[in-house]
Amino acid sequence: MTTALLVIEALAIILLAVLVIGLLRSHAEILRSLHDLGVRDDAIATTSTAIGGPRPRLTDGDAVDVSGVSLAGSSVHVGVTGTKHSTMLAFLSTGCLACTGLWEGLGARDLMADLPDVRLVVVAKSPEEESPSRLAQLAPEGITLVQSTEAWEAYGVPVSPYFVLVDGVADTVVGAGSAGSWPQVTSLLGQALADARAAVGVDQDNRFVADAELRRAGIGPGHPSLYPGEAPGENGKG
Repeated sequence: MTTALLVIEALAIILLAVLVIGLLRSHAEILRSLHDLGVRDDAIATTSTAIGGPRPRLTDGDAVDVSGVSLAGSSVHVGVTGTKHSTMLAFLSTGCLACTGLWEGLGARDLMADLPDVRLVVVAKSPEEESPSRLAQLAPEGITLVQSTEAWEAYGVPVSPYFVLVDGVADTVVGAGSAGSWPQVTSLLGQALADARAAVGVDQDNRFVADAELRRAGIGPGHPSLYPGEAPGENGKG
């Protein structure tokens, strides 16, 4: 009886060892596959990226313009720095299951209602890495879409979907991370933008508000109403 128990215990230990070895091997294969896809160790270690989390290849605060091609194959350059507005870059892919609901939600009229002064730009990978026909089906009219693997690399996008919020006035990235729905995206990035503006002081925040109100009224740089009593051409305007 004792011998039988010892045999059973030995078999159980051997079985457990086999299972552990199998799990470790599977984990190693997953890590190897992620490395082959270009996912870095710091991205692998973080299973969920919070808004404002680390950006592997951009130093904190950096922002760059986005250059690539349109669905029609023409060159596109989207300026996100040196602008009077903020830009949300939505990094989506045709081969991403988690992106499906986000692609479908792009056509909603109230998509950016919580961020009225933020421009939305969808960034897919370059044509050789995406399905052109599928991308044409997913991208609704009226949405700015750029195909640019270079932008994915510049912003250190670790996973898709991934979102980056750029403050065009300050030329800084104020929020970045992954989210599964548009309400979650706009809520988190909206909070990140509000926090960034609050961090630079009340006067700076008031300037953002004033600029937004002037733009709504159709008054931009060089508008005569901003320079009462001056002839056109003075102060370098006109």
